[in-house]
Amino acid sequence: MPLTHNTTKRRMAAGQMGLGFGVHHLRTVAAPILAQATGHDWMFIDTEHGAFSVQETTQLCIAALPTGVTPIVRVCAGAIDEATRALDNGALGIVVPHVDTAAEARRIAAAFRYPPLGNRSWGGPPAVYGYRAPATQEAQAAINAEILTVVMLESPLAIANADEIAAVDGIDVLFIGTSDLTAELGISGQMGHPKVIAAYQAVGDACKKHGKVLGMGGVYDEENARRYVQMGARFILSGSDHSYIVAGADNRSAFFNNLMK
Repeated sequence: MPLTHNTTKRRMAAGQMGLGFGVHHLRTVAAPILAQATGHDWMFIDTEHGAFSVQETTQLCIAALPTGVTPIVRVCAGAIDEATRALDNGALGIVVPHVDTAAEARRIAAAFRYPPLGNRSWGGPPAVYGYRAPATQEAQAAINAEILTVVMLESPLAIANADEIAAVDGIDVLFIGTSDLTAELGISGQMGHPKVIAAYQAVGDACKKHGKVLGMGGVYDEENARRYVQMGARFILSGSDHSYIVAGADNRSAFFNNLMK
């Protein structure tokens, strides 16, 4: 069976934007279909903060594969085993939070790629091949090219090390976790603060230098989102299931309540 391609990785390689649909609460196979129907390119299955079981995570990944929406799983910091299990069961990308150094990035890059590029273990024909993979060496090389490896920079130390992190082979995206970064900078929630703008500039410059993609998370107001996209952010978490539901429900309830005024 043909390999499922990582459409988000291809979009960003062409200079286009990849929009992510965050999932914290949705548990059904409708989630990737809803993401596709609303113009999203990838699904952000959050096992760091969301209460997903391994079964739920992998079922969402497998359900996403035929839709063209890229299933990407955020694991907890350092949870390499959780990440590789997700990759074996349908994920086409992994987000690792709280990456501060190039040494951490090198360990992550190696863990998610098969030899000779890394040390990922072969668990048999994977979901991304419909469980009917070609010869192992051919399959491993093809899968290596599809996996999107994303590291989150969420501290002043990570920003200071952005150039070294971006230089690591096998890292595709440097994704700024803006909420946690502002907290660590002592300016929690101030998405347009000069220190945050400087951080995006520094990480963006590192990405351009080393051919990596700048990612943006935690920025949902239009003014600051526009600013950072104009600065080069292309891997974008545009919102999450609960925020979308609340925003849509607010608009509809306000409409009907206003009819009585």
